[in-house]
Amino acid sequence: MPAPRTTVRRSLAAVAALPLLALAATACGYGSEAKDEGAEKSNTSAGGEKLSADTVKIGYFPNLTHATALVGIQEGTIQKELGGTEVESTTFNAGPSEIEALNAGSIDIGFIGPSPSINGYTKSQGKGLRIIGGSASGGVKLVVNPKKIKTLDDLKGKRIATPQLGNTQDVAFLNWISEKGWKVDAQSGKGDVSVVRSDNKVTPDAYRSGSLDGAWVPEPTASKLVSEGAKVLLDETDLWPEKKFVITNIIVSQKFLDAHPDVVEAVLKGSVNTNKWINENPEKAKTSANKALESLSGKPLPDEVLDPAWESIQITDDPLAGTLDAQADHAVKAGLLEEPNLQGIYDLRPLNKILKAAGEPEVDDAGLGVK
Repeated sequence: MPAPRTTVRRSLAAVAALPLLALAATACGYGSEAKDEGAEKSNTSAGGEKLSADTVKIGYFPNLTHATALVGIQEGTIQKELGGTEVESTTFNAGPSEIEALNAGSIDIGFIGPSPSINGYTKSQGKGLRIIGGSASGGVKLVVNPKKIKTLDDLKGKRIATPQLGNTQDVAFLNWISEKGWKVDAQSGKGDVSVVRSDNKVTPDAYRSGSLDGAWVPEPTASKLVSEGAKVLLDETDLWPEKKFVITNIIVSQKFLDAHPDVVEAVLKGSVNTNKWINENPEKAKTSANKALESLSGKPLPDEVLDPAWESIQITDDPLAGTLDAQADHAVKAGLLEEPNLQGIYDLRPLNKILKAAGEPEVDDAGLGVK
């Protein structure tokens, strides 16, 4: 996989390509078995003075790749920075509905994957959102039936699942296939490898039935398949420079950022503090995240799924902007996206202010920041 480009793109995405990416992003629930989407007051306010807004509405998925939100809200770390301004949280099962909620003002800040972030930004012609921070890297694996597939070359002629046409994992797999020199029609999934678009919730059943030979999927779906007898053949982190790539970042409504910069900064500070606590206390954080999942989705993950899934996810403040740029490149190369203009998608000034005050290194926007 080539190193990410950091050059500014010159043309806006064609409107016709945007519905495809919006559809593709619906698989960003990453195998969660969530209850219906809904809002709730997360914790009582921490007391003290309110900031410039009475509440801040935060959206995220009930999923381990959204551990910053799970743990930050569960432990009250984000609420602590907001004082008398209350957190109101809403969970989502898919990226497009979270983007729609952001556009409608139903949420102000969201934890979300790269594909819906790109779609939301380009569809609004750069006026709807900004990416303001990082949350998670990694957590995506190619897992296969070891009786049928023993080496990467054995994938040729096999049926391999991705979550949905054009979603982040689908694009990554198509790009990997292309670099192998194999041919696959991106739309139909037919070719040297059969790319089967399968919802993460049903992929384990399809694997058990024998209708799939493997899957390129995020956690915890990958570890669920391993618990069913599959074997990890490739970890996507091994394909990226420094073994890092964005799987979850933090976005904000541009309107809310303009009106309530103090609230946005407080949420970011709470996220930075949460990430620090997660990385310093991984076992406690894993328990906290699973407790939040149990509350949100009705049941916790079993240890045989939770432990390897948690181990494969890196929690980070860095949005890994260069890798989002590269992911857009891969979608363009696969024919799933017109080349977008991502200039201005990042505003990392509030985050870098917080990191600098904490004595931490600032993060880079890969040349895609606001001017």
